[in-house]
Amino acid sequence: MKRSISSPLGPLVITADAGALTGLTWSDDRHEDDDPLLREAERQLAAYFARALETFDLPLRVEASAFQRAVCDAMLAIPYGHTRTYGDLARDLGATPQAVGQGCGGNPLPIVIPCHRVLGANGLGGFSARGGVETKVALLRHEGAAGLLI
Repeated sequence: MKRSISSPLGPLVITADAGALTGLTWSDDRHEDDDPLLREAERQLAAYFARALETFDLPLRVEASAFQRAVCDAMLAIPYGHTRTYGDLARDLGATPQAVGQGCGGNPLPIVIPCHRVLGANGLGGFSARGGVETKVALLRHEGAAGLLI
């Protein structure tokens, strides 16, 4: 099931399957599935963008390798308004910063799983969603984590 929603960063499509969110993408495609989980995800995303929600409370399923799921779990542990580096996560996971970067880039649920909170040791790092690094900066500014960017 899929549902299109508007956001300050452009149109989003949220995807759910078997009672869990499985995807969030930037897309102009229109989907109107009316499912309680998709409606709740839409409500929580609207609250996040209105600065009324800092932590999402939604069932998530990352359909990927065990390492990808571990990277997503590590990103979920980064609090709103905070950042960590690819190297920090790499040390925690016993991996290389490059592998963590690839894991961040494969995140199926950006914003909800906050890959934007992971930075390079000497810069922003990348962001694979629409808008690239500019979208990452917008999310960090939204969360007040952009002191290093100003």
